[in-house]
Amino acid sequence: MSYRMCRPFGAMRHNTRPFPNAPARESRNRGLALSATGYFCTMLPALLTFVDTSLRMAALHHPIVRCLAFFAIAVIAETTRGEMSEIESIESYETAVEADCPAIEACPELDVWVVSTRRLPGICSLPKDVNFGIERLAGESCSRCWEQATLFELVGEPSRPLVVFVHGNRYSPSDAKQQGLVLARRIASHACGGVAPRVVIFSWPSEQDGLLLKDGRRKYARAYSEGHYLAWLLCQLEPEQPVGIVGYSFGALVTAEALDDLSRTSPSDIPWSERPGRTNLVFVTPALRCDAFAPRGPFRRGIDGVDGVTLVINSQDKPLKFFPLLEPTVRVDAMGLVGMSRRWLPAEIDYSATDAARTVGKLHTLWRYLESGPLSARIAHGSLAGMGD
Repeated sequence: MSYRMCRPFGAMRHNTRPFPNAPARESRNRGLALSATGYFCTMLPALLTFVDTSLRMAALHHPIVRCLAFFAIAVIAETTRGEMSEIESIESYETAVEADCPAIEACPELDVWVVSTRRLPGICSLPKDVNFGIERLAGESCSRCWEQATLFELVGEPSRPLVVFVHGNRYSPSDAKQQGLVLARRIASHACGGVAPRVVIFSWPSEQDGLLLKDGRRKYARAYSEGHYLAWLLCQLEPEQPVGIVGYSFGALVTAEALDDLSRTSPSDIPWSERPGRTNLVFVTPALRCDAFAPRGPFRRGIDGVDGVTLVINSQDKPLKFFPLLEPTVRVDAMGLVGMSRRWLPAEIDYSATDAARTVGKLHTLWRYLESGPLSARIAHGSLAGMGD
């Protein structure tokens, strides 16, 4: 399709640090960032006064020039406040994850894996073969760490439900692992006393590369490549295996592209739309076109192989308001901001949608959804719905 972009991307180093012991250097860096952002917000009134005085001295009395200057400072300040709040949220959750290590003992069946594409190049179509970086969480209790594994081991239990977590933008390898493990615990706690599903963290190269819009456009383009990699991974599963996919932010775009690939390419003798195993989608504030699954939408064919859709939007999500700028030729709002129409989906698909604005506010961070009991329960239930039938 003409709206898609394909560009070459360099490989990125994969962090293989054991979990959950994080180096003290990261905590110090985050503390410095928090102090700097707090100082900036405190000095904001004085900065505005200084800019106003400077513009007057420079004889720039035109009201448009002054308004533009104040608007730029306000945008920077608001972005900084949002980043400061997100750092606080992540910092507190990292502490909670480390302190909550005994919770692993309460879930002995917890089964978490990582499939990494961070060293792979950008591609424009479904590959014939992929050499993923695969790890699994091994060991007992607080001595657990990540160890290398193989694709054969990953897909070796077709009777066990598989949940794939596809994260969004600006995730380091360790961030993806930490957040994926918290999500795995939430999902395991909703497994209705049965065997906890195998949770796969699909870790793709989304670390920050540039500022704001430039970074967003690069990751928007990269998400299409990641969709091809995810489709290849799903092709390796047995048709009977139940699959749930949790896509957050750009992770929803990755998932939509993967399903579109599967609608055109049969992973086995059985097309994906006719496979006996159930497929559930959970989109959390998806950075995806709101008309993606409309009758003439770009990903309409991919929804045919889906049995359940759970949509969690945030009508106050500030970063998603800039989504139309990622593809100027289209200018469509994000599904995570405005939602989508139920009538666009086939009647047989189980569908639920909720607006998390009151709980999450303007921030764009999955941590807020995971630390909310009702929202995390909705995500977990949506990923497992109908798999115990």
